[in-house]
Amino acid sequence: MSWKTNVHAKPTLSEPSMTAYVAAWLRVLHRTNPVLSWAGWLHVLLLPGAFLALAFDERLVTGLNPWIKPLKFAFSAIIYLWSLGWLLADLPGAAQRAVRRISWGVATAMLVETVVICVQAARGTTSHYNGSSPLNGLLFSLMGLFIMLNTGLLIWALVLLLRHRPFGPAAYVLGIRLGVLLFLVGSAVGGAMIGQAAHTVGAPDGGPGLPVLNWSTRAGDLRIAHFLGLHALQVVPLLGWWASRKQPRRAVLLTWLGAAAYAGLVAVLFAQAMRGVPLVAGR
Repeated sequence: MSWKTNVHAKPTLSEPSMTAYVAAWLRVLHRTNPVLSWAGWLHVLLLPGAFLALAFDERLVTGLNPWIKPLKFAFSAIIYLWSLGWLLADLPGAAQRAVRRISWGVATAMLVETVVICVQAARGTTSHYNGSSPLNGLLFSLMGLFIMLNTGLLIWALVLLLRHRPFGPAAYVLGIRLGVLLFLVGSAVGGAMIGQAAHTVGAPDGGPGLPVLNWSTRAGDLRIAHFLGLHALQVVPLLGWWASRKQPRRAVLLTWLGAAAYAGLVAVLFAQAMRGVPLVAGR
């Protein structure tokens, strides 16, 4: 029986609150994968400082406050690190030595990327695709190196998930495997952005975009397919878990269909961006 059985169980009316449930979830995560747990908490500690800088820094970089990117990446990193730690903990003990190595590598990669993003925000310049000076080119190359490391480690994680059956019902296990696979598809979209040294297709980076997300409203934007692909790591396992509870007889089929639809949406958004078409056209 998995050590997570009690946390996977549905909360009852006798439980204090959802806050207590989340606190228990975080305690279990920290006990089972302290490396990814601490890496996530370090990003949590970054948030107040980034919000404060956002409030007082009046500079603009590609039309936006430079601290918006560190905030978005910090939130994304927290979700990624804690989700990965939770999913890998369902692997059996025989795989946990490899899990620890993967965890240290992923934690290091995410922290290096976040530090570079914050340093460049403080300098008032862009972190991605920036070769305007030797220092900027060096920092972007450093990020690229650790992004490649992170991708390689996720490929290793997928191999482990295929070789060792994680704990849980069949649809949940399938959801974990397909979620990691689609995460790697999203990473490949990131590689396409690096290859063209921009995330916008048909216009320079920057300019009008959707609120908060800033996805371009005048040209194609590869960040949309990239974002959706990466968050398959959370969506598809949750689909498998939900289907196992609500539709146990059809859970595996529903997980396959949901993952296929999700992959299709990523492909459509990628193709749309490559044609230079925005998700939502602005004036």
